[in-house]
Order: sequence, then C-alpha cells, then structure tokens
Amino acid sequence: MTAQFHENLIYEGQVTSMAFCPPLPENDPRIKELKDDEIKENHPNLFSTACWRRYIGTWEIKDGNFYLVEIIGRYRITGKSPIFADWFSGVIRIPRGDMLHYVHMGFGSVFEEELHIKIEKGIVTKSEEIDNRGKKFNTDELARRNLPGSENRFDGDD
Repeated sequence: MTAQFHENLIYEGQVTSMAFCPPLPENDPRIKELKDDEIKENHPNLFSTACWRRYIGTWEIKDGNFYLVEIIGRYRITGKSPIFADWFSGVIRIPRGDMLHYVHMGFGSVFEEELHIKIEKGIVTKSEEIDNRGKKFNTDELARRNLPGSENRFDGDD
C-alpha cells in the first residue's frame, strides 16, 4: 500500500490536515455514493493508489465537536449542513512541521510535531502535543501500525 492522502481538517479556524481517515457514517441518508461517471472532480489523485478510499473528506472541530463538512470523490453530502460525527470515537493525528521520516504505507510518516485529539462520540475529550524530534522510529513498525483501521491508536491513549 502507498502512503495515503490526508483528510482535510478545519481546526481553530485554520485549514490543515489529519494523518487519519475517520470512517463515514453507515447508512446515513445524507451521504450519497456516486457512480464513477458521476464523479466530476478533476482531482488526479482520487483514483490513485495514494487514495485507496477514493474520496477525501473535510472535517471540522468547532466548539469541542467533530463534524464532517464535505466529501469529494465517490461520495457526497446532501444538504448544506455539516454532519455531527457522533459515530466516531478515537484519536485523530494532526501533523505539524517538517516530515522527519517518510513511510510508504498508510498514514505512517512522521512529522516534527503531532497534535493528538481524542474524540468520544463526536466530542473532543482530550488533546496532547507530541514532539518527535530526536526520537528513533522503526519505519516497518510504523507502516504496520498505520494501516487502515488501526491508524488512530497511539501509545498512552486510554
């Protein structure tokens, strides 16, 4: 698997990214799956190995709540209101600074700093800043730990 494109995140009013792909809500009538011929974006990476999910979501943390704001690619949000992400519990990772180690799998690349934000049923419960400078990393282990489905679990999370 190739390193994956990050999801977009609006955090504290700033557009950034997160090295994680939260799941979309199951059976939500506001999420429409498109057929290949309905996808209009001219985004060359939506159909590459760097975007195995074939969509890129934009999420927002606002007033301590986590929302799904937009999706481009194979899904669309119908209507104009963001969707409160009450189905999601886990930790999102926001990379900051320069990339220290590139990992050619999932979301495993390491950046100078990371902000880990713990979310319980769509509500922010904790945040922690991590400084990765000067640390040693096993890139094989990072690749395994950052495969889809396990990329939001970190040492020290409770």
